[in-house]
Amino acid sequence: MAINYKSSAELFPSRRYAKSLARYRRFNTAAEAVQYVVEEMPEAWLNGTMLDVDGKRYEGNAIRALYDAADYPLTRGKIAA
Repeated sequence: MAINYKSSAELFPSRRYAKSLARYRRFNTAAEAVQYVVEEMPEAWLNGTMLDVDGKRYEGNAIRALYDAADYPLTRGKIAA
């Protein structure tokens, strides 16, 4: 899965949670957006969450795969429960 982690990214959280805690967010880099989704959002929220990077959409487990990829550029931290 090819992605430019330095590109800006838009995060569209699952509609199930958008009315409560999660809202649309824009990030300077895709790497920061991926880190936010995996480390700050509850894992259950991955289902239905979409990340747009350079016109490509990544949803759910694809976002997690970006975080787990060998070329992910940021230091991995604590993962949300």
